[in-house]
Amino acid sequence: PAVTSPCKILKCNSEFWAATSGSHHLGTEEAPEFCTALRAYAHCTRRTARTCRGDLAYHSAVHGIDDLMVQHNCSKDGPTSQPRLRTLPPGDSQERSDSPEICHYEKSFHKHSAAPNYTHCGLFGDPHLRTFTDTFQTCKVQGAWPLIDNNYLNVQVTNTPVLPGSAATATSKLTIIFKSFQECVDQKVYQAEMDELPAAFADGSKNGGDKHGANSLKITEKVSGQHIEIQAKYIGTTIVVRQVGRYLTFAVRMPEEVVNAVEDRDSQGLYLCLRGCPLNQQIDFQTIRSAQATEGRARRKGPSLPAPPEAFTYETATAKCREKLPVEDLYFQSCVFDLLTTGDVNFMLAAYYAFEDVKMLHSNKDKLHLYERTRDLAPGNTAPSGTRPALWVALLCLSQCWLCLL
Repeated sequence: PAVTSPCKILKCNSEFWAATSGSHHLGTEEAPEFCTALRAYAHCTRRTARTCRGDLAYHSAVHGIDDLMVQHNCSKDGPTSQPRLRTLPPGDSQERSDSPEICHYEKSFHKHSAAPNYTHCGLFGDPHLRTFTDTFQTCKVQGAWPLIDNNYLNVQVTNTPVLPGSAATATSKLTIIFKSFQECVDQKVYQAEMDELPAAFADGSKNGGDKHGANSLKITEKVSGQHIEIQAKYIGTTIVVRQVGRYLTFAVRMPEEVVNAVEDRDSQGLYLCLRGCPLNQQIDFQTIRSAQATEGRARRKGPSLPAPPEAFTYETATAKCREKLPVEDLYFQSCVFDLLTTGDVNFMLAAYYAFEDVKMLHSNKDKLHLYERTRDLAPGNTAPSGTRPALWVALLCLSQCWLCLL
């Protein structure tokens, strides 16, 4: 709520920092420019005073301005035009020679060391989660849930039922908050919803704002209304957001150092990309899908499981998914599950694009495919050669399913 409120104190702070970032040791000649920046800072806080009454950062800034005014013998009356940073060259190149080195992650953090280790997290479909540790889960997580929450950015998704009364959910809203970072970027918010995939941040901008390294954060529209990519080069991060059918998919490539940059790891229990879904929110989709394959959707009764717009059998679902996902890994199996659960062929495309994003973003090409270790789900539970599970694995899955039911 604080991030999306109309209180603009963070913008005031960023503007003052940008105007004074080179004035670490103020002499007599620099004092007038510093006082001008302070007056502009005070003017900015007054403009947002009404909407910042309960904001601690706002009250801290107001008191800080008063102290600095006294310390530097600044008059409250006088010019308020801020000294501006030199104008950035046209275009959105992130490799400008005059861009602060700290706004390029690999150059600033790893100048004299090995390249960073990158990790991947993705969310798609009904919904299926691949964590930063390559754990694959299918979750309920209806409502709003945090995917990422670290010192640099927050990502929250909202999942809603695909059909009224159905247990199947999918991502209908996505909010990404890039926190203000030194001289690189202002705080930026990106929001996407069903049938609305903007190619700009919430304030209409396409980069990190007015700071000198603003273009180390930028949005690129790959396919209008269907596919955007956000490059946050100052933290070495790439985010891909798609709309497939009515719902959204999310994928990110992020250095381990950024992934683990949290103030208190013990308080990050709901950080899904790092910790996974809570046990009571996980779904043993193999068991559910097996029942669907055996009984058929035609036998379902009761208003709690409404019929999908197009009914798939296990055979037709596997055939459809094989068109785009020839390897029968967890992405393929998720596709089959989603078609049986929703009847919406767009979920097949969501699984396909999720795997395409893995191929682009995952740093270890040997880990692109993930495979389940439980029984095959064809009618009769006859597992093909080489895929029959150990007994303890099957018992573990059944026990997890029983815990979910409890």
